[in-house]
Amino acid sequence: MAPISDQKQGAGFFASFASTLSSFGSAMSKSVNGLLGYEGLEIINPDGGTEDAEIEAQKGRWKQEDRDSYWKMMHKYIGSDVTSMVTLPVLIFEPMTMLQKMAELMEYSYLLDLADECEDPHMRLVYAASWFVSLYFAVQRTWKPFNPILGETYEMVNHGGITFIAEQVSHHPPMSAAHAENEHFVYDITSKLKTKFLGNSVDIYPVGRTRLTLKRAGVVLDLVPPPSKANNIIFGRTWVDSPGDMILTNLTTGDKVVLYFQPCGWFGAGRYEVDGYVYNAQEEPKFLMTGKWNEFMSYQACDAEGEPKPGSELKEVWRVAEAPKNDKFQYTHFAHKINSFDTAPKKLLPSDSRLRPDRLALEHGDLSKAGLEKTRLEERQRAEKRTREANGDEYKPKWFDLTDEIASTPWGELEVYRYNGEYGQHCKAVDNSESIQEVETKSIEFNPWKYHSLPDAQT
Repeated sequence: MAPISDQKQGAGFFASFASTLSSFGSAMSKSVNGLLGYEGLEIINPDGGTEDAEIEAQKGRWKQEDRDSYWKMMHKYIGSDVTSMVTLPVLIFEPMTMLQKMAELMEYSYLLDLADECEDPHMRLVYAASWFVSLYFAVQRTWKPFNPILGETYEMVNHGGITFIAEQVSHHPPMSAAHAENEHFVYDITSKLKTKFLGNSVDIYPVGRTRLTLKRAGVVLDLVPPPSKANNIIFGRTWVDSPGDMILTNLTTGDKVVLYFQPCGWFGAGRYEVDGYVYNAQEEPKFLMTGKWNEFMSYQACDAEGEPKPGSELKEVWRVAEAPKNDKFQYTHFAHKINSFDTAPKKLLPSDSRLRPDRLALEHGDLSKAGLEKTRLEERQRAEKRTREANGDEYKPKWFDLTDEIASTPWGELEVYRYNGEYGQHCKAVDNSESIQEVETKSIEFNPWKYHSLPDAQT
């Protein structure tokens, strides 16, 4: 059995064959559907290109003149982190914020319920790792979510017994924190995206600290996800890939999962494929795992060499739910649920992402209003910053506290925010109050602001 560090296997013969064709350039991409045995395969040029610009423009996003204009503005940022330094046109956005995107991981939370109830410590990791993989179906969407306003929040209830709260805790650098809990698990994350603009692509580094506690099992898990890359963001058809290792470690026992996300090659070779093992603390494989991050994950008991045990079967542990057909933003049913007020608590915080006027306008197809509202919110945020600095005030989040802990990640260090428990107290107070009046949720004005004496946010 090779050591963990040597488990990054390629896509076999298909990948080797495909890689030899890369030197033929973009001209090859127009003819491969005629190759015997490759009919129907999605054509991907891993080096980008402009062949699909007309197709992309017809989808209602970028027109060629928009691409050329945007390229003139963006080329000076090549090599830079553009997470928050560039104002982007609203036409490339989806009607969702990053805080809501964080909640999409909760769709298949039943896997964590199964993990917590499982007696086998290694099978427990199969469930938990599959849960983390399930998020990547949403990651492949090529629309950009809105950056949250400082102090913005997102709440979710009415799904799997979960109470979920996320908050934008820092603006420069952009950082979010989230906490989710039900009877089986506690999930905490501090997230700070780091990017590198490469011209027609953006590398996305998930600088973050994730802790997943399984209550009954009494174990704490730590996640290090792979980086992602958005390709052909200006010229060509945009697509997302996440090549590299995903490492899930049981901090209590030392067991771990190492899954390798295959990079995409020519003809889409290797795209979506995930393979790896569940190891015990002595780095001995116990289960092999395989699948596609946009479809399913399966597992099978294996021997010390990583080979399937005689008499064992490959069993499916997770499969993606059927998604709406021809959805404009490629949303799942759960993504629509996240955007709706069906998952909102009975007393929604006025800082909630659902209430953002730019998000609502985009959801209703009014791009002009969405752009104006986005600009207005950003201007108000800058006015708040100027007032805070003039007063010498220190910004403090409401539901999360900054700790002294500094987490190390493969892409840099991270200040860690910890859930302070006050949101739970808020929810209990709301549930126990008999004086709360029913308010039409959609009529609540979006209000994440700290200084209410500033010019009205509606002007």
